[in-house]
Formats: sequence, structure tokens, C-alpha cells
Amino acid sequence: MSYNIAGKAIKNEYIALGTIFTTIGIALASSGGGDKKVAAAPAPVAKDTTINTGSKEEDEFIRAFVAAAEEKPAAH
Repeated sequence: MSYNIAGKAIKNEYIALGTIFTTIGIALASSGGGDKKVAAAPAPVAKDTTINTGSKEEDEFIRAFVAAAEEKPAAH
């Protein structure tokens, strides 16, 4: 059996192969990946300027708490 596409008779085998190869081609092209960017290390708490608090005491408490948490080894 064959299908009439754009005025031409195309066999089922060619349609099946075209579908398979197109699917594989799209899968390979989309999984190619790019450059792996290395994430920058986070800034130490002492130099972090994103901590915005209402008072100086709160700011010092947060910095001391995070610094103590960074010193502890991670338990995974």
C-alpha cells in the first residue's frame, strides 16, 4: 500500500523510516547540551551585602548564625 502525498505515491516503508529517523534526529538535536557553566561559589557571610534588616543587632545575629552553620559539616 502507498499514500499519495503531493501527487506522488509514497510507500509505507518510506513513511515509517522517515518518521523513525526524524524522531531520532530531533531527540539527538535536543539532547546535545551546551557548555556546562561552573556556578560561582557563594559569597562569605562577612562580605554579603544582601542581608537587609531593620536593626544592627538583627544583622549581627543573622551573620553569626549563618557563619556558625557554614562551619558545621553537612550531614548527608
